Amino acid sequence: MSFPDPFYRWRPHPWHGLEAGPNPPELVTAYIEITPFDTVKYEVDKMTGYLRVDRPQRTSSIPPALYGFVPRTYCGERVGALSPEAERGDADPLDICVLSERPIDRAEILLTARVIGGIQMVDNGEADDKIIAVLENDHIYSDAADIKDVPKILVERLEHYFSTYKRRPGNNGTPVSITSIYGREQAHKVIAASIADYRDAYGD
Repeated sequence: MSFPDPFYRWRPHPWHGLEAGPNPPELVTAYIEITPFDTVKYEVDKMTGYLRVDRPQRTSSIPPALYGFVPRTYCGERVGALSPEAERGDADPLDICVLSERPIDRAEILLTARVIGGIQMVDNGEADDKIIAVLENDHIYSDAADIKDVPKILVERLEHYFSTYKRRPGNNGTPVSITSIYGREQAHKVIAASIADYRDAYGD
């Protein structure tokens, strides 16, 4: 078997080597790092692109949805400017949570997700937005166009997880605050800003 393009000889880096999606900011690619079954927090290694253990989850709280990031995004100046209480972006790819009716119990996968909203979170002065999306072609959630179209309890679970996941007995962790829950229109602005921030930081 021949490989005419050197790109196909090696696995692309999930942050830099993949596209942001088939039609961003509406349809995006999500690289999944953590599932709702994980009691360990995994995070992509920025140098190699492989998943590495970040830390065991400090409490019994586990993420209530698939959790990862959108490739070729970066939370820099533009993303920070969309978060009034933040001093800057967090200099990471844009986080995304994906709702799926069928359990997906493995990480390090790619999926296409339809963006419906987001959580505006500030972590230690840095904008750390969490985009909320639904799995494309999902039999339960695929018709959701905005965050109001999914059960409120799902959003409340995400909000609770991200407001508490760094806490542990005797230590509340770094200062984390959730300043708003927003819909699709604002989420699209955040994604567009993160793609522009990525181009500023890394080029095309």
